[in-house]
Order: sequence, then C-alpha cells, then structure tokens
Amino acid sequence: MDEARLHEVRESADRFDVLDVDGAFAGFVITFAPGAAYDSVNYRWFAARHERFYYLDRIVLHEGFRRRGLGGQVYDEIERIAAPYTRLALEVNLVPRNDASLAFHAARGYREVGRLGDDEHLVAMLEKPL
Repeated sequence: MDEARLHEVRESADRFDVLDVDGAFAGFVITFAPGAAYDSVNYRWFAARHERFYYLDRIVLHEGFRRRGLGGQVYDEIERIAAPYTRLALEVNLVPRNDASLAFHAARGYREVGRLGDDEHLVAMLEKPL
C-alpha cells in the first residue's frame, strides 16, 4: 500500500488508530463498519453476506512490539468496539501462509467461514461472533 492509498483508505475507515507505547510508534489498526465506501474485495465479500459486521482490515505491529501482548490488548479493544455489530470479520493469508496469525485467531475463537483468492494469493475469511 503506497502513501496515497493509505490516505484514501483512512478517509473511508471507521477507525484508523496509531498504536503508541510510551511515545514510540508501535503500529496501526484500520477498521470499517458496514456500509463503508471501501473497495476491498475482502470487505465486499463480508458485506455481501452480512448486514451487521465489523471489519478489521489490518493490524500492523512494529517488530519491536511483537510477542509482548500488544496484539491481544488491541484485539480486546477492537472486539469491544465491534460487539454492537454482532461479529468481527477479517481475513488471514493461507498463500503465502501466515501460521502465527492463524494460530492467534484460532485461540481467540475465530472460525473460517470461506476462502477467497487463487493459488498465488489465498485468504481464509474468518469471523468471531460477539
């Protein structure tokens, strides 16, 4: 994602949060509510199936802040925000495979509800009822 696309996405996002830990940049999170003017094929896949859902487009953690519990804290907050929408929806790469993310989401109760893509880029569509 280049800078222009990042600004475009930010304009239609429900939330675009920068993660600050003791004054240091730790990452960012982008989420969307239903009805957003967002052109992501993954977001549109969920929108075609649900009237009520909250979509986690991406969470990026700086490598210096990984494996320190920050991801779990961020998900606790996102799930709290998403609760009125009854489910949190997101995708995780299967090709190329992201085993750490798949394990993290499985441990938090996310389940695969579909797949999208092809042999070069395939994602698991995940949801968690809230």
